[in-house]
Amino acid sequence: MSILKITFLFIATALAEIIGCFLSYVWLRKGGVVWLLLPAAASLVLFVWLLSLHPVASGRVYAAYGGVYVATALVWLRVVDGVKLSVFDWIGAGVALLGMAIIVVGWRS
Repeated sequence: MSILKITFLFIATALAEIIGCFLSYVWLRKGGVVWLLLPAAASLVLFVWLLSLHPVASGRVYAAYGGVYVATALVWLRVVDGVKLSVFDWIGAGVALLGMAIIVVGWRS
């Protein structure tokens, strides 16, 4: 699997997890309707399934996925929640993605 495909798979996995958790949060903390739990559960099931598609041992996948999750969560914070990100947010996301890249290159060796 190419690094580009792996990266897109990580992004899809992160979005599935974030959407599932976000919808649960909206129901629990923002007074959303209980029906939000159905797409939330479906999104979290999709998240677990997407994790199973990664080509290596789960520990490495989770470690590498963490970097993409951090960056994706910050983009979600900016786009969905409308929070302006600081330079430290962007630097932190860059460091997390660099860590992910090192892990991915390492498992391909």
